[in-house]
Amino acid sequence: MFLSARTRLVLRVTTILGFAFLYVPLIIVVLNAFDESRTFAFPPSGFTTKWWHLALDNDGAREGLVNSVKAGLGATAIALLLGTMAAFAVQRYRFFGHSTVSFLVILPIALPGIVTGIALQNAFHSVLSIAPSIWTIIIGHATFCVVIVFNNVQARLRRSGSSLEQASADLGATGWQTFRYVKLPNLRGAFVAAALLAFGLSFDEIVVTNFTAPAAIQTLPLWIFGNLFRPNQAPIVNVVAAVLIVLAVVPVWLAQRLTEDAAGSRF
Repeated sequence: MFLSARTRLVLRVTTILGFAFLYVPLIIVVLNAFDESRTFAFPPSGFTTKWWHLALDNDGAREGLVNSVKAGLGATAIALLLGTMAAFAVQRYRFFGHSTVSFLVILPIALPGIVTGIALQNAFHSVLSIAPSIWTIIIGHATFCVVIVFNNVQARLRRSGSSLEQASADLGATGWQTFRYVKLPNLRGAFVAAALLAFGLSFDEIVVTNFTAPAAIQTLPLWIFGNLFRPNQAPIVNVVAAVLIVLAVVPVWLAQRLTEDAAGSRF
């Protein structure tokens, strides 16, 4: 498609402004992690790495990291199981309420986090009489992580079709054999991508966590929020935020690679 010089210039400027809007604030956070000052002032007054050593020795940050990893792994495991089952049911079978089931599975990701948090807190406390724990955090995170798995697996099932599964059944394979030798290898990339995205979404969740976590347990996002405006902790918060920015690149990049179209994917 031919574009005039003016149009190309406008597109370049718009693209640069869009990326600047997205990434300049993140770059400032990383720069502040090496700032000698204890404030969030910009530009940095000097270069230092002492805050990084203090962050490594901070018990609250380490405990928050462990809790976030536990919650992320638990929520991802539940989401993989429920999301995969729902995706197979919706994509491979037609039944009464098919569209309704699909809508109800996707709905939690569209609800405001504070609404989900209040609903879960009421359900755990008033209806089920369950005390807040790491398990209530995991269940709360799984409610929206299921959507990520559902969408990824359903998209892969839609692209792959059902011809291989039908051929496997025609050759006498049982349902388990078909799943193990045909479906599972074909969905491997979708599973890994969905797990990475679900874990990342759970890891940085703060609103739902705030309503489902007990006072004695803090995830890393809760720790960051609680220490954000404490002068003595501000530099350490900058360091932890910078590390999270760098680590977030890995699952997003891998998930993108694994969900590429067949022409550019290894799966």
